[in-house]
Amino acid sequence: MKFLSFEPMKKVVAFLFLFVCSLAIAQIYTAKVIGVKDGDTVVILHQGKPQTIRLAHVDCPEKNQPFGNRAKQFVSDFCFGKEIQVVIAGKPDRNGRWIAEIFHQNQNLGKQLVRHGLAWHFKRYSNNTNYAALETEARKKKTGLWRDARPVAPWDWRKLPKAEKQRLRSKTAVH
Repeated sequence: MKFLSFEPMKKVVAFLFLFVCSLAIAQIYTAKVIGVKDGDTVVILHQGKPQTIRLAHVDCPEKNQPFGNRAKQFVSDFCFGKEIQVVIAGKPDRNGRWIAEIFHQNQNLGKQLVRHGLAWHFKRYSNNTNYAALETEARKKKTGLWRDARPVAPWDWRKLPKAEKQRLRSKTAVH
């Protein structure tokens, strides 16, 4: 009596499992940008409903931080009122925002922000080497916020007392 081998079946099941998981994790769709909250957060219209998107891999200066308004304006110029491609991976963050990469005309918004010195690679939540390399290049060229001798990362800025934020804002002319 010959025994049946289940080895090929295990490979098929493993492949199907990984394929279904990848479909469940990544969502790709087209939507229109109807609002820009700040440099790393936009509102899109998807299936007739507004949806807030937080850019993956990056953290932009806060609106009241040096270069915060410039980052917001860059995002607005890049995609406000335009059809974009949204690539979502994972679940919404604690604020209900979907974490995603945004593309317009084959340009990645997050990478453009980092390239122009308007965002940090958010290493706490991303180990993407492309974003890290773009930040390193922007720092070397002293592009955007990297012109400042000691730029304050947004995650540190949010912890600063109001008086210190005011002092740093007045020291930097570009907002």
